[in-house]
Amino acid sequence: MHVPSRQLRHRRTSDLGIPTNPTARTGAPALRQSVAYQWRRTPLIFRLRILVRLGTMRRMVPEDSQLTQMRRGAIEYCVLALLRESERYGFELVRELSAADGLVTSEGTVYPLLTRLRREGLVETNWQESNQGPPRRYYAITPAGDKALKSFVDQWIRFRSAVDRMLEVGGVV
Repeated sequence: MHVPSRQLRHRRTSDLGIPTNPTARTGAPALRQSVAYQWRRTPLIFRLRILVRLGTMRRMVPEDSQLTQMRRGAIEYCVLALLRESERYGFELVRELSAADGLVTSEGTVYPLLTRLRREGLVETNWQESNQGPPRRYYAITPAGDKALKSFVDQWIRFRSAVDRMLEVGGVV
């Protein structure tokens, strides 16, 4: 629902989810409690949430963001699947993921992911000497990571088959 700015000014702040001052007086000082005043004082993250809720920011994302969102949800488990096969160092994972169609990724994506997986106990690391330079940090899947991967695979199979069924019903596939 798009609300023109003229209507936005006259809406109550509570309608938009903006925190209000319950002790505000009515009358002339109440102007300070208007939506426009509250809007300027609302932190940016809340403003964005409100704009999305009003529909103003819908469809303002690039076309390839669907692939990006799907990749973001699955890349963690792709890394765990590669580590299940054998332990690997970070750049090796980047090369493997980049070789797969649709999983093109960069070191800037993989290394923070590996750090998070290590903190969550899904992977463990060890340093090994390298013939070609400094020591490398190798990553290996833990039993908790293996359990998380198996759970994802079960859910993925159900999800993928449900989506495939819906696409077939719609005549898309």
